[in-house]
Amino acid sequence: MISWNLLRLEGAAIGDVAELLERERPDVLLMQEVTQHMDMLPARMPGHYHRLPWPGRIHGLAVWSRHNFATPQVLPLPASALPGRVPRRRSQIVQIGEITFANVHLSHGQLLNRRQLLRIAAALHGKPSAIIGDYNAVGPSLIPGFADVGPREVTHFGGNVVPFRLDRCLAHGLACTFAGTLDFGPSDHRPIVLDLQVAEARVRRHPLQRARRRLVKIRAAFR
Repeated sequence: MISWNLLRLEGAAIGDVAELLERERPDVLLMQEVTQHMDMLPARMPGHYHRLPWPGRIHGLAVWSRHNFATPQVLPLPASALPGRVPRRRSQIVQIGEITFANVHLSHGQLLNRRQLLRIAAALHGKPSAIIGDYNAVGPSLIPGFADVGPREVTHFGGNVVPFRLDRCLAHGLACTFAGTLDFGPSDHRPIVLDLQVAEARVRRHPLQRARRRLVKIRAAFR
């Protein structure tokens, strides 16, 4: 799967996204800062598409997949109490196959975007899931039960100078076999690429069974 912040009207257009899909052939593409112009994407690249606009903004979130999916859920996120702090952030929750994806473009406030992550993690209810997108986070994002499996490369340069790893992935119940980045293209964010699959469940053994297995090993060592 791929996640890419398109940079609204100044960044990646339909042709750029279609070229990315043709070249990389992902199962899922999550997009941030998406405008209504991207609604013609299914005409260029057959697949299933849904865009979630943000109230009062020209951009929002969108998902494209070669696989069919139900209409994504909209999850309102915690907001700043300061007047004029807009837009109200929302997450796009989409179930594709066995994995639930939370497409995000979080707030710049470092305490606030952690609160938003906790809200999303609670809403996923322990399902095999991934929170992916533009975190706007500096430093680690520690969410109980979730592992940071995204690429460690820089994905954005603030003011075209300061390097940041803003585009990330926190996963629960998933194994990540590959994580990397692609070239910026016309956006100011690098797309991130991840190969995710549902992790195999660990078999829980009764304590007495574990003790018996250790005893067998000890006995074998003295034979």
